[in-house]
Amino acid sequence: MSETKKMTNERPVYAFNRKIFCEGMRDGIPIALGYLAVSFSLGIAARNAGLTAFQGFLASLLNNASAGEYAAFTLIAANATYLEVAIITLISNARYLLMSCALTQRFAPGTPFFHRLIIAYDVTDELFGITIARPGYLNPFYTYGAIVLAAPAWSVGTALGIMAGNVLPLRVVSALSVALYGMFLAIIIPPARKDQVVAALVAISFALSFAGSYLPVVSSMSSGTRTIILTVVISSAAAILFPRKTEA
Repeated sequence: MSETKKMTNERPVYAFNRKIFCEGMRDGIPIALGYLAVSFSLGIAARNAGLTAFQGFLASLLNNASAGEYAAFTLIAANATYLEVAIITLISNARYLLMSCALTQRFAPGTPFFHRLIIAYDVTDELFGITIARPGYLNPFYTYGAIVLAAPAWSVGTALGIMAGNVLPLRVVSALSVALYGMFLAIIIPPARKDQVVAALVAISFALSFAGSYLPVVSSMSSGTRTIILTVVISSAAAILFPRKTEA
């Protein structure tokens, strides 16, 4: 009988385990510290969109995603419609659908559905990385341990950024806003350096986004609608012209 099966017979893999929960908290500490720093800059964007500290805290608590949140705050500042905000947030966070599908294969048979729902609430790049790296079936309490530190840190950082933006001089607030662009550069530069196709697509995206602000018909659209159209068109064209081989 395999070790996993023995554990399942003696005690369900998904049962509470204090040691595993503490391991999750341990691995969640560096993630929480990183989230606190990044979300502070995100709070500056939220403040520029007119959100209060509580609203920013709640937004980050319900939507723990840097790109998705920044897009939402940008659209809020532009007085976009609810539909535009919903669509662009869905597109920005679409990769989490794939991560969630990968995580479903790691749950032990018989794991209660509510565990899947709770973990799905906070699937991020970092939390997915440490969770998927665990051997064997997933004990959800490992991920819970990381979430109890990471999620509050992200929300508190956003609130602190908004409060700091309300009291700091305009020059300092403007300087802090640049940190968000640094965050996005950190996301796109590494893959662009490794893959010429990605680098070309990034350049094309920049060029078309800039041109869209001046083209007769496109410029009359809201920034949210332009972003949605560009994202769908460019990503679809890239998938057709440069398909990726399925990894073994």
